[in-house]
Amino acid sequence: MKIEVDRPDNDELKEMGVENWPVWEHDEDKIEMFYDKTEQCYIISGEATIVSEFETLTVKPGDFITFPTGLECVWDIDITIRKYYMTE
Repeated sequence: MKIEVDRPDNDELKEMGVENWPVWEHDEDKIEMFYDKTEQCYIISGEATIVSEFETLTVKPGDFITFPTGLECVWDIDITIRKYYMTE
């Protein structure tokens, strides 16, 4: 169960309507997450390390991430994170 990370350009972001998605923000913390639906998000600002049983990755501004349904992970937020997000 792999987390997908991409770096779309501004045209791709506009085409997907990312700026119209809700915004989620969280201060520095460690939080457990379970994705009961597929989530796509675009990191606006901040930095976090995401740890799952399958991988560890660091996300930062400009990353477009897809979390698959059923994924459990921990967000270790180093710098207050802000993201646009959409669930399917």
